[in-house]
This record gives sequence, structure tokens and C-alpha cells, in this order.
Amino acid sequence: MAKILRGEIRWADLNPVVGREQSGERPVLILSNNIFNERSGTVIAMALSSQEQRAGFPLTHEISNSKLPKRSWVKISQIRTLSTERIGKVISSIEPEELAHIVDGLNEIIG
Repeated sequence: MAKILRGEIRWADLNPVVGREQSGERPVLILSNNIFNERSGTVIAMALSSQEQRAGFPLTHEISNSKLPKRSWVKISQIRTLSTERIGKVISSIEPEELAHIVDGLNEIIG
């Protein structure tokens, strides 16, 4: 598999899940740094949704990248550590400034 890079949006298989976790095969935003992704066998990622979100920042952030096929929101509160075996093809990527804004939202949530 090609290197999994921070800031990429990739397909991932999130099943099995419990409760209100995002499920199924869906896009995720890769948060973890490249060395971690390469050496750990896991990545840290956030689920994306194409359903308009009622909750605003810091719980969600609308992706401004026009390369995505649909309007999409990062569900900042849906952070997961995933095996690299769950990670599929690259869909797109986001700019470092937008990624930093999303990480700021996560920092607000976890305090």
C-alpha cells in the first residue's frame, strides 16, 4: 500500500461499530503524522459525513476542498485509531491550514 499521509482523505472500513459511532465504508481524514502512520500499523483519523451537520465547530467542520464529490463535514468528535488494514484509496487531501483548524477544534473538545 502507498504511504498514508497526514491530511489525506481516504476510504476506510469502520465496521464493526458500537452505539453512535460512524459505520460502514466511508471517508476519513488522516490526522496522525506520517512517521506514526508508517511505523505503527495504525492511523488516527476522523470520520467524514456528507449529511449536513446541525452541530457546528468544534464538533464538526465543513471541508472547503472542492475535489470531494459531495459537500462533506469532518466529525471532529468521531476520532478513531484504525489499523492501516482498514484504510483504502486516497480520495483527496486538505491544506495544512484547514487541518490545523480541525486540530484546534479537537483541542477545544478535549480541553
